[in-house]
Amino acid sequence: MKAPFWTTRRRDALTGYLFITPQLIGVVVFVLVPVGLAVWYSLNDWNIFRGELTFVGGENWAALLDDPQLPSVLGATAVFSGGVVVLNISLGLALAVMLNRRFRGVTVFRTMFFSPVVVSVVAWTLVWGFLLQDNGGINAALSVVGIDGTNWLQNGNTAMVAVIVTQVIRSVGVNMVLFLAALQGVPGELYEAARIDGAGDAAIFRRITLPLISPTLLLTAIITIVGALQAFAQIAVLTQGGPGLSTTVLVYYVFQQAFEFNDIGYGSTLALMLLTFVMLLTLLQWQLRRKWVFHEN
Repeated sequence: MKAPFWTTRRRDALTGYLFITPQLIGVVVFVLVPVGLAVWYSLNDWNIFRGELTFVGGENWAALLDDPQLPSVLGATAVFSGGVVVLNISLGLALAVMLNRRFRGVTVFRTMFFSPVVVSVVAWTLVWGFLLQDNGGINAALSVVGIDGTNWLQNGNTAMVAVIVTQVIRSVGVNMVLFLAALQGVPGELYEAARIDGAGDAAIFRRITLPLISPTLLLTAIITIVGALQAFAQIAVLTQGGPGLSTTVLVYYVFQQAFEFNDIGYGSTLALMLLTFVMLLTLLQWQLRRKWVFHEN
């Protein structure tokens, strides 16, 4: 007797493929195809107005070495990303530790710190743009205590700091919630045993808390670094990359080259360089997880 074609195993496999098909279509259409087009455009000089696409090979890639602005852009990207990552993770962890306690109003504080996350990025940035102006709310508050504030977004020494702080205040709630969930998963018996042995708060945090929440620390590090490298709206709305190139990060430089200067080929090359940075940093963190993430073999 011939075995039926639609066996249980094949039905289960078909069901699985049907479930992942929408996701696969999304990956192909919105990830693989755009990356493939970016690679193709990076090898061409595309004149949008004339509709001409001229193959230039590696000229756009060679132009990276001759771009006098690129070092400043990469430096601004490193400062912005480093500042956002360090402040976001450290403040998120500190807030989670403080709010992982039972006291009156703890729910209100958790909601207050997380609420900026659900606000539109553009709306949030526009409000902070008004607050940081020369006659804005920040300087008005400083004048009350006798401090003469500056125009935070037009001063090269303060523009990057202002952008970083704006980004951190809005996004720190995500890391706070992730750390809070991780802290609540740490068994209380471990803390009790450590205190019986005479361990102090600092030793308990270093020897028990950090190792047990290290998987969450890895997760927050990855998503925070990727998010910082992709931050665009904050720069576009607050400073437009200025003053000078002080806040021109790589993702905004990609936008300028491709859509303001209409150099699609060079813009695509820069976008691929950004993609490479993100992939390498993520891969590096993933490989280092075995050395500092608890439970990893």
